[in-house]
Amino acid sequence: MLTIDGEWFVDEVGRRVLLRGVNVGGSSKVPLTPNGATHNKTDFTDYDVSFVGRPFPLNQARRHFERITHWGFNAIRFIVTWEAIEHAGPKQYDVEYLDYLEEVLKIAAEYQLYTFMDPHQDLWSRASGGDGAPIWTFEKAGLDVTKFDESEAAFTMQTHYNPADPTAYPPMSWIQNYGRFASCHMFTLFFGGNEFAPTVQVDGMNIQEYLQKHYMKAIQQVARRVKDNPYVIGFETLNEPSPGWIGRLVDGSDSDISVQLYYAFTPFDAMLTSVGFPRIIPFNAIKRFALREIRRDLLNPKGVSCWMGDREDIWQKQGIWDVDESGEPRILNNEYFTKRGERLIDFVDDYFVPFVLNYAKSIHEICPDSFIGVVPPPRIVMRGKKFSTNIPPNTVNAAHWYDEITIGMKRFRGWMSYDTHRNKLVLGTRNMTKMFTRQLGEIKITSPQVQGNIPTVLGEFGLCFDLNNNEGMRLWKTKPQKAWQKHTKALTLYYNAMDANLLHSMLWNYTADNDNLWGDQWNQEDFSIFSTTQQEDPQNIHSGGRAIEGFCRPHIVAVAGTPLMMKFSPRTREFRFTFDADINVTEPTIVYVPEIYYPHGFKIFLKKHEIIQTDNPQLFAFRVMEDGKHSLQLIPKKN
Repeated sequence: MLTIDGEWFVDEVGRRVLLRGVNVGGSSKVPLTPNGATHNKTDFTDYDVSFVGRPFPLNQARRHFERITHWGFNAIRFIVTWEAIEHAGPKQYDVEYLDYLEEVLKIAAEYQLYTFMDPHQDLWSRASGGDGAPIWTFEKAGLDVTKFDESEAAFTMQTHYNPADPTAYPPMSWIQNYGRFASCHMFTLFFGGNEFAPTVQVDGMNIQEYLQKHYMKAIQQVARRVKDNPYVIGFETLNEPSPGWIGRLVDGSDSDISVQLYYAFTPFDAMLTSVGFPRIIPFNAIKRFALREIRRDLLNPKGVSCWMGDREDIWQKQGIWDVDESGEPRILNNEYFTKRGERLIDFVDDYFVPFVLNYAKSIHEICPDSFIGVVPPPRIVMRGKKFSTNIPPNTVNAAHWYDEITIGMKRFRGWMSYDTHRNKLVLGTRNMTKMFTRQLGEIKITSPQVQGNIPTVLGEFGLCFDLNNNEGMRLWKTKPQKAWQKHTKALTLYYNAMDANLLHSMLWNYTADNDNLWGDQWNQEDFSIFSTTQQEDPQNIHSGGRAIEGFCRPHIVAVAGTPLMMKFSPRTREFRFTFDADINVTEPTIVYVPEIYYPHGFKIFLKKHEIIQTDNPQLFAFRVMEDGKHSLQLIPKKN
C-alpha cells in the first residue's frame, strides 16, 4: 500500500515511488455486447448492453498485463463507466460486469500494477457524442434521445458516419458536442440543478441530487468489489467534467466561439435548436494553423424538438428566454448562469468542489485509505489556469495535458509547434521541449495550491497514431523502422518534459482490440500504443507495439531517498539520475532499464554502491553507503 509524502508516493518500506502508467483501455468507453464501437449504427434505445470483456477477456488479461509491465509501466488507470455498471435502469447494477471487474483487477494485482479507477465520461454519454452515463439519465431529464440528431442536440458518429463520405463525420468532430444542448443540459443539471433548475424533481428529489446520488452509488459498487485489493490505490472523481453552461452568459458573448471546432453554438443557440427553432450557426475549421469561420448553416430547419412529448423546456420555464409578440425568441436573463444576486459564480468552488467532497466521502465509506484523484475541468489546467481550493485528505492532482496543436491537426512537425497557452508559434526542438516542460510544470505547481503539497499524477497525455495522413500505418509493413519515427520523437519530447518535472503520469492509452481501421473503437480516435493490426507474432512480447522506443525508456521506480533530477537521451542512450539518499531506508533503489535500449547490458557510474540481484533483468537495483546527494549514470555496453 502506498502513502503520500508531499509530491511523492511512498511504499511500505519507505521508498519514494514514481508512477509511470498507461490507461487501460480506450474501447472500455463502449459496450462489448452488442458491439458498441461508434462506427456501428444505433438509436441508443437498447439498454440491454454488456461491458463484460472490457478492456479484454479474462483469459487474455495476463498476456496484456505482462506486456504492460515489460514495457516499464508500474501503474494503470483503469477505465470504467457509469453505464457499464447501471445501464439497465436505476439501481439495476450489472452483477456479471462487477464480477468480471473484480477478477480482472485481481490479475492486475498479480503483476503489481498500482491502479487508479477512472469513472470515465466524455460529453456525458454515448447518445450525446461521448460515453459515460447510462442512456436512461436523459429520460429523467426530460429528453428524447431519438430526436437528438434532427434537433441538433448532439452530433454522433453512430448517426453520421458514412464510409463513402469522409466529410460526413470529420476527425475530432465529437468535441463540438461541448457546445450542443444534450451534453450542456445534463452537466448543468448534474452540477447545478439545485440552483438553476429547482423545479425539476425526480423521485422526490432535485435532479442534481438524483443524478449525483445514482452516480456515486454506482461507483460504490466498484469500491465494494476492490476494497480488499491492495493494488487498487485510488478512485478519480469524474473524467474531464464539463461545467455545462455554468459560468457562461446565455448569449455566449463572454467566450470566443471562433475557437470552437466545427459548429459553434452559444448557450442560446443550443437551447433554441433543442426546442425546435431553426438557427443559423457558424462553422469553423482549421486553416493554416488557425481556426477560421468558413461558412454559416441553417440547423434544425424542420423545427424538431428533443424534449419528450409530455415535458416542457425547463430553461424557458426558469425565465432565461421567451418569445416576443412576433414569435421571435429573446433572452430575458443573460446572466442566469453567471450570477446569483450580485455574487459572481465560480464553477469550481461553488459546484465542483462540493461534488468532490461528497464523492470522496462516498468512496471513503468503503475504502477509507483510498486516494482521491481530482480531475478538474480540462480548460482550468490546459490553459494554465490555477486550481486552488479546499479538497479532501489523501488527494491527488489528476489533471490532464495534451499537445493540443498536434492532436487537433493530427500532424506532428518535430521542428515547429504552437504554444496554445501563450498563443505564439514555437520553432525548434529545443524550444518545443522548453514549452512542454513549462506547461507540465504549470500543472504540477497547482498541486501545492490545492492542499499542502500533494502528488500530481498526469491522468492523460499522449498522441494519435494516425498522424500525417496515416503515414505510420502505411509504412509499418514495408519500412517498419521509419513507420513510427514521428510518433517516437513526439513521445520522447513529452517524456523528456515529464522527467524534467519528475511527474507521475498515465499515457493514453492501451487498447487491446485496437486496429488500423477503427483505432480505439471510439469516434475515430487512435491513441493506442498497441494494435492487433501490428501484432504479427503473438509470441513476441513487443509485437503489436507502436513507437515503443518513445515510451519504453529508463526511469526510476522506487528510490531510497528523494529524487532530484532524471534525464535520458535516446540518441546516446545515456541515463542520468540524481537523488538525496536516505540509508535508513534499507530496501534498494530500483531503476527500470529496458532491453530495447540496452540489448548488450550497460555500464554503471555511481560512487560507493552495492548491486542487488533481481528476478527481472530489466530492473537495476542498488544501495548506496552514505546519506546525501548521489548521481547515477548508465550508458550502453557495446556488442
